[in-house]
Amino acid sequence: MEFIRTRIETQVMSMTGLSLGQLDMENPKGDPGLFGPDAVCWRVHGDFPSMLIGGVCALMLQMLHPRVLAGVWDHSNFREDMLGRLRRTGQFISGTTFGSTRDANWLIDKVRGIHSHVTGIAPDGSTYAASDPELLTWVHVTEVSSFMSAHQRYLDPSISSADKDRYYAETAIVAQRLGATDVPTSQSAIDDYSRSMRSQLECSERTREVLRVLKGAPAPSRLAKPVGSLMMQASVDLLPGWASTMLDIQQTDLARTMIRAGVNRSAPVLRWAVRNASVHRAKRRMGVV
Repeated sequence: MEFIRTRIETQVMSMTGLSLGQLDMENPKGDPGLFGPDAVCWRVHGDFPSMLIGGVCALMLQMLHPRVLAGVWDHSNFREDMLGRLRRTGQFISGTTFGSTRDANWLIDKVRGIHSHVTGIAPDGSTYAASDPELLTWVHVTEVSSFMSAHQRYLDPSISSADKDRYYAETAIVAQRLGATDVPTSQSAIDDYSRSMRSQLECSERTREVLRVLKGAPAPSRLAKPVGSLMMQASVDLLPGWASTMLDIQQTDLARTMIRAGVNRSAPVLRWAVRNASVHRAKRRMGVV
């Protein structure tokens, strides 16, 4: 049994930002980082299955914004290394949530530096910049709303409205430090913002190509491939109805029921196996059992 547990954990950890080896979540002792263990974002971001599902869903939503898509298309090697992109995104989220204050600040400064060089012209002739406050807000909102939706569906269906609002207020801090403006900090503000953005979104052939690459992203091993496929389907299932329509992705009610049942069977196994993720290391740093 221990061999199986270690094997699963190794496979899971290879997909996370920790596999990049740049952060020490366990030191310095007692440093709460930007939030500390009582924050709602520690609970939400500490669950690998729901974060994976939410993260892939967020990426699909982000690619519906033509200027965000243009930046990824022109400046990213996602076609050759989609898993690497997911790892780097995971590193930023886990590092700013669970990392020491110094590491969290380092990651924010690093990403701001990268964004300063990501500029260009979109296919419609408009200019884009990754440092554009409006684009940063879109990327942020798609991420945190997808994380919360997955958390509520697969880990804590009864999470309170107050905790949802706390979560959005906490995570807005990182978005604002990256340069985002008018960041919504409550569930109602998130909903209003998402509705207001729909007229700016579109599904182009480039969007469909990113989706194809995402669906074809390699799993860490052949053993992990079925679980990876299930998580991908769960990410599609998590999309808002209007986004599924734009992306022309259809799932039957039966398929959705089977996907959710599959995740609810596999997620507890993943949670049981993983004992050394960012949240566990950060708790050791803080002396939290």
